[in-house]
Amino acid sequence: MSKHLFLFGGSPPFTIKIAKQFVKLASKVDAPVSILLVERKGWEEYMPKYTRLLEELGLNKFTFLPLPSTPIEQVIYSIKNSSGLIIGGGNTNLYADYIVDTEISKSIMESYESGIPVAGFSAGALICPTWCIISPKDSVNCEFQQRKGLGLIPNVLIAVHFSQWNDEDHLRYAISKFKNHLNFGIDEETGIYFLNGIVEASEGYGVYTIENENLIRVR
Repeated sequence: MSKHLFLFGGSPPFTIKIAKQFVKLASKVDAPVSILLVERKGWEEYMPKYTRLLEELGLNKFTFLPLPSTPIEQVIYSIKNSSGLIIGGGNTNLYADYIVDTEISKSIMESYESGIPVAGFSAGALICPTWCIISPKDSVNCEFQQRKGLGLIPNVLIAVHFSQWNDEDHLRYAISKFKNHLNFGIDEETGIYFLNGIVEASEGYGVYTIENENLIRVR
């Protein structure tokens, strides 16, 4: 079964070509798309940013799963009965706390391996690899952090808001700690589509990698 992962370097909405691919995949199953998020004030009004373009392209069923108020059992049931999964953005450490470090992570992996498309925005993108690397600009203590991720793509390091946060030094430091990993710095309004763990396409402003100590724009 092919595996589909879409990682975005900033906030929603989807970019148009990636949205079309996500809709194509999610439309194969007659079930809602689940949107998993760490709740914060005004989250309900923010949800159209995720859904509006997908609705214009034909999806019309969505299940919202705010954490931590939604019981874990309900979250797991919804994920297992979804046509697609979107993991939102916000405080990366809280996403790791409420998703990666709970039984929810297992249900995400099972759905992903069954071919259900998974999309992550900002914090949601950061928790998808085996290792979640958190920029000092995204940390209360203003320090580099590494945490366990969902493991949807192994041996890949992801940095988000890359150009906007001027986060080349952060990515270089992560590379020094995790040898032999691919690395990508993803700008805001930019997405990468991984098919079976390999970059298939990208869309947006910029995707970068550090190779032989040189920063290269690859997309």
